Amino acid sequence: MKNFTLLAVLLLVLTSCVGRKQIEKQLNSGNYDQAISNALKKLENNKDKKRKQDYIVMLQDAFYKVVEENHNDINHLKKDGNPEQYQNIFNIYLDMEDRQRAIKAVMPLHINGKLLNLNFNNYTNSIVEYRAKVSNYKYDTAVSLMQSDNKIDNRNAFDTLEYIESINANFRDVRQLIDVAHHQGTDYVIVEIENQTQQIIPTRLQNDLLNFDTYGLNDFWTVYHANANNTIDYDYAMALQLKRINISPERITEKQLLRQKNIIDGWEYVLDGNGNVVKDSLGNDIKQDKIIIAKARLNEFNQFKSTQVIANVVYSDLKQNQILESFPINSEFVFDNLYATVRGDKRALTNEDVQILKNRRLRFPSNEQMVFDTGEDLKLKLKNIITRYSHRS
Repeated sequence: MKNFTLLAVLLLVLTSCVGRKQIEKQLNSGNYDQAISNALKKLENNKDKKRKQDYIVMLQDAFYKVVEENHNDINHLKKDGNPEQYQNIFNIYLDMEDRQRAIKAVMPLHINGKLLNLNFNNYTNSIVEYRAKVSNYKYDTAVSLMQSDNKIDNRNAFDTLEYIESINANFRDVRQLIDVAHHQGTDYVIVEIENQTQQIIPTRLQNDLLNFDTYGLNDFWTVYHANANNTIDYDYAMALQLKRINISPERITEKQLLRQKNIIDGWEYVLDGNGNVVKDSLGNDIKQDKIIIAKARLNEFNQFKSTQVIANVVYSDLKQNQILESFPINSEFVFDNLYATVRGDKRALTNEDVQILKNRRLRFPSNEQMVFDTGEDLKLKLKNIITRYSHRS
């Protein structure tokens, strides 16, 4: 027990040394905020213990050095006179305020029995002043960007306005401008189906293909519309051009399969060469499994019908009035039903045969239903193409 206690004390001392050396290294390298953060962690518990004195001294040293550094940076940035620097000045004031708040949380602190008095400043007026300067400068920047027809400019304006809202909630008409910038920065895509098959497309299929709510494709800067909105000036068009619909005839093929298997069918006495029942050493009659050959004829039927939709997806830039890219799509749906009947001893069948016997002949789906079912695969491939193209853009 004594050895364990000594080991625990030794580990505590070593850990403490590592902490001091680490903070000293951060102080010497000018990483003052990290030194303050680590010193504060050490002072969270038992801050009045003698072994914590070094951390208080290093905290004080780091605090005055970083404050001096911050004020020098602010004076330099102010002399520069560039409004682009307003945000940097504002952030430095926020950092100084947050740093003081963190240190105040562990106060009071003592060095050699004397109360530590750090020279804290009130940065409230400076923060308010530069929050206003940043907000006004960023506001003018965003409004200027929004005068452009360029989507990227409007997206940058949106980010700038969002930043203003984060530091200065409900500043002027920023919330309204955020909506405008988002609208002006969004790509609007009108989607339509062009039937070039000379066949009637089921209305259900057309509605389902154009139900973009089920695709999950819309992202923050791209919106797909199946029905044109007269108030929107669309940027792109996506046409699903249905080229050909192939529907196979309904086919039923039959196949006869003979099954044969040796099976146990009860038992029988073991007979000797004279036809007498053989007995064991205790005088009991000996029995054995009776093996017979089970036979069955399996009539296997396969119902088959398929549809194929061949199409192109064509992307067009409506502003430039040109086709950007075209993608082929080939979708297929297969109706395939296997069922069977049997004559003879079912015990001769395989496990697979038994499963097929559970199936029944089904009504062939109509051509319209088959084409509609093909649309599910068509939607999946269409979604993949749109996703790939959007990422490429």
